[in-house]
Amino acid sequence: MLKKLGVLFFVIVMALSTASCSFLKTKNPTNVEKKSVQKPSVNVKTNSSVASNNGKENSVKNTSNDVSNAKTAENNTVNSDVYSNSLINTQGLDNTLYGWGMRVLPDHKTPEITSKAMSLIKKYDGIFTGDITKKYVYLTFDEGYENGYTPKILDILKANNVKAAFFVTGPYIKEHGDLVKRMVAEGHIVGNHTVNHPSLPKLSDEKVKTEITGLAEMFKELTGKDMHYLRPPMGEYSERTLYIAKSLGYKTVFWSLALADWQPLPGGPDESYNTVMARIHPGAVILLHAVSKDDTMALDRILKDIKAQGYVFKTLDDISE
Repeated sequence: MLKKLGVLFFVIVMALSTASCSFLKTKNPTNVEKKSVQKPSVNVKTNSSVASNNGKENSVKNTSNDVSNAKTAENNTVNSDVYSNSLINTQGLDNTLYGWGMRVLPDHKTPEITSKAMSLIKKYDGIFTGDITKKYVYLTFDEGYENGYTPKILDILKANNVKAAFFVTGPYIKEHGDLVKRMVAEGHIVGNHTVNHPSLPKLSDEKVKTEITGLAEMFKELTGKDMHYLRPPMGEYSERTLYIAKSLGYKTVFWSLALADWQPLPGGPDESYNTVMARIHPGAVILLHAVSKDDTMALDRILKDIKAQGYVFKTLDDISE
């Protein structure tokens, strides 16, 4: 009898041991799967929601976000059709920092840029000039902060029936939302100059994305409108940042005519006028800084005399058509 009881006890112990091992094996794969799903990734379809979190870095925590955000994709600045791959993958892309520059040519010829700059512009749908076969020009302003001249600039543009593009930053939208609303109401383009005006090649992919989409979310909340054009702060860019901008649905806008007008010009308004008129050329993308008193005082004369030379003011949207 004791022998039979011993055998029975051994069988029961073995059965319990087998069940316990089976239970543990069914738990471990679940844990592994959760870690895999929660692995951070940069997802094009969810950039708008990432940026809305006060500009903080975030990542997509599970694929269910793609489904919910896809329903609102049309309301985002993100263009999910730019690439078939939904992830922004910058692996292998060159991050050499380039500063935008050009060689000014006489006789109203198109300035020259390096072959490298031209190849990147073409590859990532950037804008350097418009249609250089026609006497079209495109006026843009950078608005890092307000110096009291933008209302006058808007008055002059309205009086001359000229539409421009204003590239604004986060502080500008926060502090001068009334002027941003006026730009939109009067038919001007408002472009993305990032939240904090950093050098984009010096940032991680996620921070580049947050700088761009964060500003777009601020603008969307203020005006209900989307942004489609990006001007990189200080004109600094790399192949990697051009790729990210395009992946987010933006055209990166440089320029073919500019002057050192973020500071007082030695020659005052006359220097502003003479420089623009000497360098104007077919297809010119003109960059002026709205903080410049000299530009503001010369602007009416500049617009009238450019028109008198047979040029027509177009917008960045005309380049994109």
